[in-house]
Amino acid sequence: MLEELRIRGLGVIHDATLPLGEGLTVVTGETGAGKTMVVTGLLLLFGGRADSAQVRTGTDSASVDGRLGLPAGSPAAQRVAEAGGELDDDGTLVLRRSVNANGRSRAHVGGAAAPVAVLSALADRLVAVHGQSDQQRLTRPSEQRAALDRYAGVELAEYAEAFTQWRQATARLADRTSRAREMQREADLLVYGIAEIEDADPQPGEDTELAALATRLAHADALRLAARTAHDALLGDADDPATDAADVSNLIGAAARALGQQAGDDAELDALAARLTDLSAVLTDLGAELASYGERLDADPQRLAQAEERRAVLSGLTRKYGDDLEAVLEWADAARKQLAELDVSDEALAALAAERDAAAARAATLAAGISAQRTEAAARLSKAVTGELAGLAMPNAEVTVEVRRRAPSAGSPTLRIDAAEAGASADGVDDVEMLLRSHPDAPALPVQRGASGGELSRVMLAIEVCLAGTDPVPTMVFDEVDAGVGGRAAVEVGRRLARLARDHQVLVVTHLPQVAAYANRHIVVDKPLATSTGGVTRSDVHAVEGDQRVAELARMLAGSESDTAREHAAELLATASADAVRDADGPRPKPARGTTGSCSGSTAG
Repeated sequence: MLEELRIRGLGVIHDATLPLGEGLTVVTGETGAGKTMVVTGLLLLFGGRADSAQVRTGTDSASVDGRLGLPAGSPAAQRVAEAGGELDDDGTLVLRRSVNANGRSRAHVGGAAAPVAVLSALADRLVAVHGQSDQQRLTRPSEQRAALDRYAGVELAEYAEAFTQWRQATARLADRTSRAREMQREADLLVYGIAEIEDADPQPGEDTELAALATRLAHADALRLAARTAHDALLGDADDPATDAADVSNLIGAAARALGQQAGDDAELDALAARLTDLSAVLTDLGAELASYGERLDADPQRLAQAEERRAVLSGLTRKYGDDLEAVLEWADAARKQLAELDVSDEALAALAAERDAAAARAATLAAGISAQRTEAAARLSKAVTGELAGLAMPNAEVTVEVRRRAPSAGSPTLRIDAAEAGASADGVDDVEMLLRSHPDAPALPVQRGASGGELSRVMLAIEVCLAGTDPVPTMVFDEVDAGVGGRAAVEVGRRLARLARDHQVLVVTHLPQVAAYANRHIVVDKPLATSTGGVTRSDVHAVEGDQRVAELARMLAGSESDTAREHAAELLATASADAVRDADGPRPKPARGTTGSCSGSTAG
């Protein structure tokens, strides 16, 4: 609940604090006093567009602060925590929005700076503003469909997903069919490439191994001679004993024998002799390995030719499909997946058609369920709005909410529902229109054509009252939605708003004393002085009670505070008080199915 609103430097308001609370709060004042600045401030506080023109002349900035009571575990409180804000110790949330003279704005949520989008997200959970622009919006068929869905509790998410899947499956099948020849050529190239790679059967790293092997085979004689020369230098040539005296092994042996003659005489010399023995063993092993290496070298020209031929095959693959064999193998894997998607066989087309048909059937089933919800709710809404009109001095008027299956149009997607084709979109297969029959002999016409100016205001207000009960938000604001209404109908407007305030916090900006009389709290915006310093208009905002409230109602009734006007004002307050007692003792209207709100649909008075 919105507990307090403070506005500074906004339009004609210099600095004003509005005490708010449960029930119905009305804001009244003379034309031009700045009543709409209250709604402007609320819109600004909850993420509305900032405009430098809203900043009061002579000030550098405008600001709006709001204090709200929030349950600790509510979704709104969680959103505040996500934004880095905190609730006060008493569980209230402070919001702030400021706009400087250059049009730049800042937002604070729970003491933390935050994007304006956070304020907008909180608004979706906390407040709904209903104004004359909303009434005009409701004359559009798309908005009427959305309003009926809200009243009926229709959830479109599952159907919208099914509709998207159906459209995507339809597009895939159409694309596969129309591009069959092109895709077949592409598939043939992929098949050829995959077959070429599979026939060659390259192994990761095989090209590197073959390069090393070819180099070894091409230089086998030189490598063998080098190994033999090294072997002979270490161990001598068995075929030429005359060279033995000069080989390394014999020289090390002679050194070891020389040291061995003094074995035991000196520990340090004995250690060096042991190292010579180890070195001799290492040389023997190394010589053996050199001999083995030379014997294993194969200068077979045929094997070299095979290696070069294999390298040529692999080189051909890397020229076509990748920089190395790993890239070639990756291309083959990707080609196999792509080939599966390019399948244009009869079996593949049949599978796509089956997928499309299954998606269409699911979308059609969900669409039929939504149509049934809308049709059932349309009857209830029609009855409820017609009942509201009877209490708004239109006893012979009848509103019908009509749900029609959308006719297919050329090029539009169609769904078969109940053995008939219907034009489909992401919001279903229905067109919704609200029709008004102003009296029994009049034809039923769309509300924007079947009502006069005053009647349209009452029709739209009746619809708003019924739809407002479906808003899940706790606070609702009505900005002069009672324009064009007067007399007995104005009393009924006040009575209905008071009933709505039994379950919501309701703030109403009004020019009707009949509406203001039903308020739990009455706030007046006036201009005690036409100008202030510098000749800038300045308004004052204050709550009125008792005699002050009677005086304000008298001013609204007669433009003066004469005794007659004050008597009439007191009578209005007495009537409203009696109605409040009677309504409090009576049963609460049942909420619309699938909603948290209510609209009795009954006449009053």
